[in-house]
Amino acid sequence: MSDERSEALFLEEQEAHRQLRRAVIASTIGTTIEWYDFFLYSIVTGLVFAKLYFPESDPLVGTLQAFLIYAVGFIARPVGAAIFGHYGDRVGRKATLIVTLLLMGLATFAVGFVPTYASIGIWGAVMLTVLRFIQGVGVGGEWGGSVLMSMEWARTNSHRGLVASWPQFGVPAGLFISNLVVLATSRISGSSFMTWGWRVPFFLSIVLVAIGLYIRLSILETPIFAKLLAENKIEKAPTMEVIRRQPKDILLSAFARMAEQAPFYIFTAFVFAYGVKTLGASRDLMLSAVLAAAVLEFFTIPLFGHVSDLIGRKRMYMIGAACAGLFGFAFFALLDTRNPALIFLAVVLSLVPHSMLYGPQAALIAESFTGRLRYSGASLGYQLASVIAGGPAPLIATALFAYYRTGYAIAAYIFVCGVVSLVAAWRMGDYTNKDISREYDDARPMGDSGHAARHA
Repeated sequence: MSDERSEALFLEEQEAHRQLRRAVIASTIGTTIEWYDFFLYSIVTGLVFAKLYFPESDPLVGTLQAFLIYAVGFIARPVGAAIFGHYGDRVGRKATLIVTLLLMGLATFAVGFVPTYASIGIWGAVMLTVLRFIQGVGVGGEWGGSVLMSMEWARTNSHRGLVASWPQFGVPAGLFISNLVVLATSRISGSSFMTWGWRVPFFLSIVLVAIGLYIRLSILETPIFAKLLAENKIEKAPTMEVIRRQPKDILLSAFARMAEQAPFYIFTAFVFAYGVKTLGASRDLMLSAVLAAAVLEFFTIPLFGHVSDLIGRKRMYMIGAACAGLFGFAFFALLDTRNPALIFLAVVLSLVPHSMLYGPQAALIAESFTGRLRYSGASLGYQLASVIAGGPAPLIATALFAYYRTGYAIAAYIFVCGVVSLVAAWRMGDYTNKDISREYDDARPMGDSGHAARHA
């Protein structure tokens, strides 16, 4: 009898490991596709949109106008977090992730068809704005579900940082593929890149969406959500409930991302406008540098996710915030040499502090919220940062450079973001190696970050 029981447990364990692998792969590939779509827009904004959709503006003003449309996607992300967080906590992680993938992919595909200013005037920019908003809504709901799909399949508490970091891998992978495709189409189309070549990467996104959809349809719901469903612990209005119960955790999650969000979009989006237009660097050099930086993050994101399992989520995150805040000065010092090799080095190294934050970040934020409110809470906290940090960052960087005419003004802005994140992370709870399958709110409101210690 004991042999049969042991065999049953072994088979159960094997099935759980298989589902974990499948969930991690599905989440990572899905986020890769979603971020390919999102970053593709970022790259083309700096290279193309100012000229094609705001041709009558001064070049700097046109860049500002193009980045305003770019920022719309970030404003939409908390909207997507609220909408899909609600359904993710009520209907399930899997179904919600399928919808977000379709929404994001179809909006990106449609960008390739938008006529320029020469064809329909300002309406081209209006159409871009609408599609960018839809993109943002899709991404807003994507992150929380992808992280939970991986993290909630983890069988032990000791490696959640590593498991949760794999959906984060979708960011450098999406960044790499989008830059590679733009680089390839710019080479193929040559002088025609501004005419039609830039549209090809947007058309290709529909192929990636089909692949992602096929993979996501094959995964099962997470054990934690299945347990909540079986125990009838599903909230009727999870978004409102988490805002009522854990407002502090939502805000701390958002502010903790300042040092990761703002510098990242300066280093990967604004850098194209700064490098090509201000420094006179070639478009291919900037694209190649970001490609190399993305490849480096393939290794550093899971590495720092794993390190957070060893030394603690908060400690790893605070170290990352300090490094990110200081690196901005070195970044612009290297760029301003106008030496191609040092420019390349600056861009490649810029994503190392980002990895120090982004690796442990998924677990740090998602673990802060109780299971039945986790999709809503984690998504709101994560995506609120897009409004206060990610979206405005290229815009603020452009405005600071326009006024001060030096990259060090932007570096000072990055430093301030680092300080904010350092303080916010210090105030957060730390659930490293703790049980997250139980409810957090048995005895008291959940806003107190100190409650983590009582759930060891």
